[in-house]
Amino acid sequence: MSKFTKAHLREAVQIIESLDVEIIEQLAHYLESLKVKNGRLFVLGVGGSAANASHAVNDFRKLASIEAYAPSDNVAEITARANDEGWSTIFSGWLKVSKLSSADCLLILSVGGGDSIRNVSPNLVEAVDLAKSVGAGILGIVGRDGGYTAKNADVCLIIPNLFPESVTPHAETFQTLIWHLLVSHPKLKSNQTKW
Repeated sequence: MSKFTKAHLREAVQIIESLDVEIIEQLAHYLESLKVKNGRLFVLGVGGSAANASHAVNDFRKLASIEAYAPSDNVAEITARANDEGWSTIFSGWLKVSKLSSADCLLILSVGGGDSIRNVSPNLVEAVDLAKSVGAGILGIVGRDGGYTAKNADVCLIIPNLFPESVTPHAETFQTLIWHLLVSHPKLKSNQTKW
């Protein structure tokens, strides 16, 4: 095994050992409450996190029986909104048409979580602001503690940023680990996996 490969895997072990289990339990509890009240879960991410959002939606629907959606799955609408209205409104416009309400919840998957000052992921910032304005819940799994999601979420798991040079691959990897943990959690799991 190469030096890089061993180091990357060792980093992953250290991150796992540093995860805040209490925050993960809070995410599970919050999602259980959402499920009980038949609220909807909107999973938002851009780049690699958009792909993770799509996969997470499948698992929350199929395994946890939570009504869930990823706006980025509708590439025609997202790109039309980006073209006609601007990148920052792709999620908030989508969520307005879906009539986001206080019964619903966002789950933000992101490396940085958005930053309005630096104009990084302004679409996540606008979605968080919309959720706050209607009283919807906001959850996050992010790789940095200074981003907009971490500062504004009801519950946000920050993937320990122990290795700044590899924050993106670790953050996106651990998004996957955490949502798989959540859909397998006894509070949320409704259906068995095939294998």
